Amino acid sequence: MPTLLEIVSPDRLLLSQPVDMAVIPAAEGEMGVLPGHAPMIVLLRGGTITLHEGGRPTSRLYVSGGFAEVTPERCTVLADEAVPVAEVSRSAAEARLAEADAAYAAADKADIPALEAAMQRQQSARAMVAAAEAA
Repeated sequence: MPTLLEIVSPDRLLLSQPVDMAVIPAAEGEMGVLPGHAPMIVLLRGGTITLHEGGRPTSRLYVSGGFAEVTPERCTVLADEAVPVAEVSRSAAEARLAEADAAYAAADKADIPALEAAMQRQQSARAMVAAAEAA
């Protein structure tokens, strides 16, 4: 029985469909979610979610970060931003990366929380550029 994957961003429900497997960009690394998965809540980093059906990847979505709640029956992704990879603009992604690099360069290196937030923006922007290049 497939897992129900739901991807929700602040402005809309982007996706709600059964999948054989979803690979999500967990903060600790790529994580495959299959039916019957152990319950957990994970932090997401910027990256792509890949949907698999019939043993093959069928679609990909870029997420800038957020959380995922996994249960044996479903995976609910609460994304800060979620966009189908085909709709990711390379120029917009490169502009976001330039802004993130500038914010990191300007960050007070003694302010650890601000520095970590700037680094997360950089990582997310790099993932967006990679998604745009792969589209």
